[in-house]
Amino acid sequence: MNLKTTLLVLAMLCFATPIFAQEPAGAATNWVAITSGFSMAIASGLCGLAQARAVAAAAEGMARNPGAFAAIRFALLLGLVLIESLALYTLVIILLKVV
Repeated sequence: MNLKTTLLVLAMLCFATPIFAQEPAGAATNWVAITSGFSMAIASGLCGLAQARAVAAAAEGMARNPGAFAAIRFALLLGLVLIESLALYTLVIILLKVV
């Protein structure tokens, strides 16, 4: 092995030793708080995609049939409320679990 490879392996071994250290007795990782952020991000992202598709479909429907504007607008608002409730329910569950 050459000198560069030997130094690289030694550096990796020096930096890897804290991985095997034992945590203090009361310092457990709060996985619920960590995964809560991921779940809220996923829920918000999916709500955003669903709302975008709903608005696009409503705009297309209103353009095709202007006479059904009121019915399409009502269905759009009802759908947007139900879609947004997914993110709000996720937020409430996260707040109940983490706090």
